[in-house]
Amino acid sequence: MKPTGLLEVTAVRRVTPRVVRVTFSGSGLEDLEPWPDQQLKLLFPPPGHPVRLPSADDDVMRWYQAYLAIPAEERPVMRSYTVRSRDGDTIDVDFVLHSGSAGPATAWAARAAVGDVLGRYGPDPAYRRPLPTTGTLLCAGDETAIPAVASILSEVDNAVVFLEVADAAEEQALPGEVHWLHRDGAEHGRRLLEAVRAATLPAGAAAWLAGEASTVRALRRHLVGERGWDKSAIEFTGYWRRSLTQDDAPTTEDLADAAEKLGDSAGWKGS
Repeated sequence: MKPTGLLEVTAVRRVTPRVVRVTFSGSGLEDLEPWPDQQLKLLFPPPGHPVRLPSADDDVMRWYQAYLAIPAEERPVMRSYTVRSRDGDTIDVDFVLHSGSAGPATAWAARAAVGDVLGRYGPDPAYRRPLPTTGTLLCAGDETAIPAVASILSEVDNAVVFLEVADAAEEQALPGEVHWLHRDGAEHGRRLLEAVRAATLPAGAAAWLAGEASTVRALRRHLVGERGWDKSAIEFTGYWRRSLTQDDAPTTEDLADAAEKLGDSAGWKGS
């Protein structure tokens, strides 16, 4: 499948008070091979301009250089999202609507309508990561991790899941053993970290962690430092950062996480 193209909105629906599910159609989606935690880049047009795609081949680095070469006033804003589900030539993507000032993706999702057009890059099979095939799989994250967790649960039956959301209204129907944790005004990530620390996890387990970057970091430190897990047994992704966007420069910890993920690119232990 060609990894770049246009997406057109064909349906918009609110699945919880804070989550909007948008259905997209687009050329090549019918050839998309699904896999768990399938991510793509969405390109949001700047105000007053149609979405403009980079003129480049499919090589990711040349594509990105062509993207940066688009004049700033015409360059679309790029954000990473997970494919929630696929049905033939359409895909669903869930957008979490944050309180307070909205970034470009959240602002777009809040007013999304049938016929709107975005650009995309991906999903790229080069970034596919296999799931562990043995033992228990711990999945832990916040509401931004729900689409990926849903795709993982469609592939495995050995997962124990902890998901932290704003309140009970944000729960979604998921199969298997899912523990829902409600912030109810508490600090983001606190309930999740407390629950994972208190959980009884069998020897030989692996982990998939995603959500707010500092919370993911704290979960990894707990599993490695307090439980003695091998780092190679943990797959992790910081989907977003408090007070920072994807346009902001990476922090020292972000760079360290990226280097560690690159070093573990051969896959999880036991996969």
